[in-house]
This record gives sequence, C-alpha cells and structure tokens, in this order.
Amino acid sequence: MMTPLELNRLGYRALMDALGFDGMMRFLQQFEPGQGDYTAERQQCLQNVSLDDIFAEIEHHRDSP
Repeated sequence: MMTPLELNRLGYRALMDALGFDGMMRFLQQFEPGQGDYTAERQQCLQNVSLDDIFAEIEHHRDSP
C-alpha cells in the first residue's frame, strides 16, 4: 500500500505525463477553494427573477443564431 505522499507523487506524475505541465496546473486550479458565499450571492442575484423571466431568456437564446 502506498503512503499518501507516494500516492500524491504518482498522481502528479500521471497528470504531468498525460496533460503536460501547463495542462496539469490548469486541471489542479479547478479544485482550489473559491471565495465568498456562493449560496448567499446566488440568492441575492436571483431574488427578483421569476420562472417566466428564466423561460423568456431561454427562448431568447433559442431564437438567436
């Protein structure tokens, strides 16, 4: 059984081999914790948006080329 350090090294090596250094870094950046409170911000942004608004926006994008 591998130690956590050995597993990390092997995992990083596999990512680097498959994606290259830049690709590995871009992949790993996806998992960094963000900032703020997404739920509170989302509720604030959507507090005045109705389902009719959402459906109208969907239709607008469907009709756009």
